[in-house]
Amino acid sequence: LAVYYAAHSSATAPMRTSLANHEERLRALTQPHSTMVMEESDAPRPTHILHRGSYMQPGELVSCNTPAVLPAAAGAPSNRLGLARWAVMPENPLTARVAVNRIWRLFFGVGIVATPADFGVTGEYPSHPELLDWLAVDFRSHDWDVKRLVRQLVTSSTYRQTARETPELLERDPANRLLARGPRFRLQAELIRDAALKVSGLLVDWHGGPSVNPYAPGDLWREVSHYGSTPATAQTFVQDHGEKLYRRSIYTYWKRTAPPPNLAAFDAPSRETCVVDRGRTNTPMQALVTLNDVQFVEASRAFAQRVLTEPGSDKDRLRRAVTECLSREPSDAELRVLTHALERERTRYVADLQAAESLLRVGEAPRNTDLAAPEHAAWTQIASLLLNLSETVTRN
Repeated sequence: LAVYYAAHSSATAPMRTSLANHEERLRALTQPHSTMVMEESDAPRPTHILHRGSYMQPGELVSCNTPAVLPAAAGAPSNRLGLARWAVMPENPLTARVAVNRIWRLFFGVGIVATPADFGVTGEYPSHPELLDWLAVDFRSHDWDVKRLVRQLVTSSTYRQTARETPELLERDPANRLLARGPRFRLQAELIRDAALKVSGLLVDWHGGPSVNPYAPGDLWREVSHYGSTPATAQTFVQDHGEKLYRRSIYTYWKRTAPPPNLAAFDAPSRETCVVDRGRTNTPMQALVTLNDVQFVEASRAFAQRVLTEPGSDKDRLRRAVTECLSREPSDAELRVLTHALERERTRYVADLQAAESLLRVGEAPRNTDLAAPEHAAWTQIASLLLNLSETVTRN
């Protein structure tokens, strides 16, 4: 009887979930990782130029090497190690410039060279060539330390400027290529999802382990499958549960023919081809995702639960919630708008308990049943409002 109670009682459900999550984490850390290799070769196989691409007509024998106009270092091996050394040798200034430019673009929205995939004659000329050269040399001389470079960029006065525009700045530099104001652009898809999970307290922030399948339409994979006889052509989506629903987006399993819809809506590439420069759009579909997608509605519910379990008045809670989302204190006018919205939602859910219960059932995260359903639902709507603000999903 005791074993049955422990396995089925609602009182022990959180402990069972926690135990299952820890066991899964232990398996991910302790299971051996294998690499499939057909057979190790003592020497590389000969490679030929194929006449008209035909394997049946091998031509001249060729070997690994760099272009003749860009010779490799003397004595460098003709393999991948030699190629890596050639890419970062002091005589090659391009690698450091490209790397610095791409990292710059992550924080400023546009690279010093606005065409990060093209540093050639058809690419755009750098807006600040001396700055690019200095950063590249500094990056290389400090052992290609990415963390140090990121710290340099985000602590600079250029990055920490306000993004507020003035008519004069808009007239003189509409695209902000001269960096007279701070960068302002929408966050990438993965960052929007991770930020919502972080604010809600649901984010599982441990590193490593296998890919996961968070919430997604269950029949989406079948729609793009060919219903063949092998797993590769007859796949169906199987959603994960527990901690796997709340891992960082980098661990989300990616099916190229059916990428996660809530990330694809925010211009996450399908990964069918390599993409250096992501598109960046703002569409009504994105608002529909953050307002209705299970992951975001659940995050709003969990965020509301966090707020309600902390002491203080409504204004204190609203102030803390705004600070969590926007990293700044709300103005008095903003507090008045939020207070009015909170009272409106309270009235609505007190009159419609069924709607409140329905909203609070979204997602698998356990709900604190000590909180009154109408109150929890009202704060869930306020949390959703905050998570959908332009300032929340935009780097300012």
